[in-house]
Amino acid sequence: MADIIIRNATIIDGTGAERFAGDVAVDDGHITEVGDVSGSATEEVDATGLVLAPGFVDVHTHDDGALLLHPDMEFKVSQGCTSVVVGNCGFSAIPAVPGEPTLDLSGVRAEWRDLDGYRQNVEKSKPAVNAMMLVGHNTIRSLEMGGDRRTPSDAELEQMRHHVQLAMEQGACGFSSGLISRPGRGSDTEEVLELAKVVAPYDGIYATHMRNENDHLLEAVDEALEIGERAGIAVQISHHKAAGKRNWGKVKDSLAKVDAAVADGARVTLDVYPYTAGSGPMIQYFDLDNPNPELAQAIQLASCPAYRQYEGRMLVDVAAELEISVTEAVRHILTAPEGKSTICIQHIMDEGDIVSNLRHDRVMIGSDGIPDLTGRPHPRLFGTFPRVLGRYVREQGVLGLESAVRRMTSLSCDVHGLHDRGRIAEGNWADLVLFDPNLVADIATYEHPKRESAGIRNVWVNGQLAFQESLHTQIGAGKVLSYRKH
Repeated sequence: MADIIIRNATIIDGTGAERFAGDVAVDDGHITEVGDVSGSATEEVDATGLVLAPGFVDVHTHDDGALLLHPDMEFKVSQGCTSVVVGNCGFSAIPAVPGEPTLDLSGVRAEWRDLDGYRQNVEKSKPAVNAMMLVGHNTIRSLEMGGDRRTPSDAELEQMRHHVQLAMEQGACGFSSGLISRPGRGSDTEEVLELAKVVAPYDGIYATHMRNENDHLLEAVDEALEIGERAGIAVQISHHKAAGKRNWGKVKDSLAKVDAAVADGARVTLDVYPYTAGSGPMIQYFDLDNPNPELAQAIQLASCPAYRQYEGRMLVDVAAELEISVTEAVRHILTAPEGKSTICIQHIMDEGDIVSNLRHDRVMIGSDGIPDLTGRPHPRLFGTFPRVLGRYVREQGVLGLESAVRRMTSLSCDVHGLHDRGRIAEGNWADLVLFDPNLVADIATYEHPKRESAGIRNVWVNGQLAFQESLHTQIGAGKVLSYRKH
């Protein structure tokens, strides 16, 4: 007798193949039968009129700390996500100094030094979803060099190499950089390359928040591709975009660069979130001596510990209320106590570029959400995956449902080494999502961002029910995975 049989489903298996009608049996956390399943189960689910797909994988998250602070991970499970990739943009919760705040974007106080210790702490908290780790350049550079903007000494570089190697030995899927942020922006290509080379023997990936995503986007793509080629590893371009109106449309040129590199034998993939606004720590985007007025006018405040009354508001409106310029408002907020903890939203991208990205078959989906639930986070934290399925698949037909699911599942798992996941196939782990293709949609908005999406019916993580018709079971079946291991 199986644990679960899901009957009469429209199965989209994650490979990109056409949907088919059938049943799926689950036992002991694994898929045991696909097709016309006879026999009985402890629980049977009627999936008539619903799509059964592999659980979605959010390949670009900053959930390192959230897995400990919010182990229910409701903002991900409610979207159909069963796994997340953490440690992006060069900011990872490993390595860490026990008792000190981590150098990822959560600042949770570490009770570990390395990935093995982090894994033990996270699994003790019984997270709702699985996680795969990238080790971050900004984190290891901060530990070894502080905020210095210089070339590392031989000894410092060797110590940074050691951090990357240890993370890979303990199951990380690769090395990430955030070359637009401090302290990563102080590094040159050769430094990043030397660390990326450490990943090569493990056949891991180099995931990069590139050095520039606006006026010098194409040069930044060249740098990323060069690092991958010279290190001999696969490249994952994070949250691919062209920021600023004068750069809109450039994503077609950067996608063409990727296509040319792939034609020459490179392994390159990308991720994207389906919104025309980004988000991140506000201090990373501004020079306090000379704040960029164009960018300042596009800023909305998401989390503002110094002035909670500003959360959700555009910076230009705050400036008008205070009767100061918008650049003075930047300084007013960032120099206040706790000002450096401000998270902002930047409305700087073009809808046409989102469409161009989503049409490309090497682009997968990543929310890039920052799980600070105290303010008004970017709605992508709660809405990314249903937004793709509702807005861009059902309503606009930008891509087909089978293609969208492939790029949320098997492609994501193959690139990031989530072994035996991402496909509805016998023997694979039963990470599954059941949804209504006619109803699935994001509900979260910039004004009300913490709304769970519509149309996601059931979510199973490692064969255990995590979500059922808006109810979170709190079963906590997630694991911290090891690259390409069971």
